[in-house]
Amino acid sequence: MTEKKVSLPAKLINGGVAGLVGVTCVFPIDLAKTRLQNQQGVQVYKGMLDCLAKTVRSEGYFGCYRGAAVNLTLVTPEKAIKLAANDVFRQKLSKDGHLPLWGEVLAGCGAGTCQVVVTTPMEMLKIQLQDAGRLAAQRPVPTAAQTAAAAPGPAPSLVSTRPQPRPTPQQRPSATGITVDLLRSRGLAGLYRGAGATLMRDVPFSMIYFPLFANLNALGQVDVQAKAPFWQSFMAGCGAGSVAAVAVTPLDVIKTRLQTLQKGEGEDTYRGIVDCTRYNCI
Repeated sequence: MTEKKVSLPAKLINGGVAGLVGVTCVFPIDLAKTRLQNQQGVQVYKGMLDCLAKTVRSEGYFGCYRGAAVNLTLVTPEKAIKLAANDVFRQKLSKDGHLPLWGEVLAGCGAGTCQVVVTTPMEMLKIQLQDAGRLAAQRPVPTAAQTAAAAPGPAPSLVSTRPQPRPTPQQRPSATGITVDLLRSRGLAGLYRGAGATLMRDVPFSMIYFPLFANLNALGQVDVQAKAPFWQSFMAGCGAGSVAAVAVTPLDVIKTRLQTLQKGEGEDTYRGIVDCTRYNCI
């Protein structure tokens, strides 16, 4: 397959725009995925649609975009690095304008490896923000009688018209607060917790996605120099992304559970990739 030389700035811009559009469109599904992957003890959600419906009901429509600001901020450099690295590796591995399948796979491997420098802290912060709603839904809501019994002093009069103070709602975590806490308590390594699991997910994903997309995008083309129509590129991206995502879903579950800092009722912590894999898969 002949490789066309694409300028690096154009590749960076394309990657950034593609990342922003992708996050905006599919972030609610990603939020549901994170909450369902972390759900081990108390079953708050029955499935993706139930998760989205309960999220909208309890947190509002924009609750489905909790943590999106982190992604929107960091997805541009992440996608730009990923696409630019894949393009550079493909050009380096091409011989006489032809790139064999093993070269496409190696280029994808290199792209997945390079992006982890941005992907790991982005995922680390995003997961904490996305999962906060699930943890809040697990906490029992105290009844009026329980609140009155727990309050110090004499029992309130039944005929009193004085309004009772409402319990202060628990504040949601913020990306800035999580970042400061991690840097203060664990240093830079805190933001890169789960980097090995992120590599274990992103490298196979890119090794599958990029070669599959390139070959699907070139199907039926007589002139390899010609640009594929938009609908073909769109369908090629959907097909390649679906296959790659299904293939690495077990690895994504391991990564999500390792990077989750706050655990809910009946949920376990893990010492590393092997411990998490053994507990969840065996």
